[in-house]
Amino acid sequence: MPSDQPITWLTFFTLAAAIVVAAGAFLAFLRSRHNREIAAVALEGDGRGRGIAPSGALPELGGLFVLAVVVAGRLVAGYQSGGATRFAGGDKPTPVPTAPTNTDRGTTVGAGAAITPPQAPTMT
Repeated sequence: MPSDQPITWLTFFTLAAAIVVAAGAFLAFLRSRHNREIAAVALEGDGRGRGIAPSGALPELGGLFVLAVVVAGRLVAGYQSGGATRFAGGDKPTPVPTAPTNTDRGTTVGAGAAITPPQAPTMT
């Protein structure tokens, strides 16, 4: 582990610890009967929905889960297809800009060009 990046390992172990703490808090929440009843009413509803609309949040959460799976799948497919490394111009290299030249006067502008000061005004 001497050649590995310590910040990367610290980030990984911090994330793992946060997941363990969150899972423990969630399990403690589920162990309470009162909390289970509240969660059931929140997800399933209490039957006061109008018409076909549900009164609980479970259908919306299911829809968000399906949307998240679709987005994650598209991200994976885009990453595997190598789309991030392709450009509109194909595999041509990007041109490097050069210093501008002034061919009308025969002088160059940019690094290495001789700078001539303007003529000093004369006193009359």
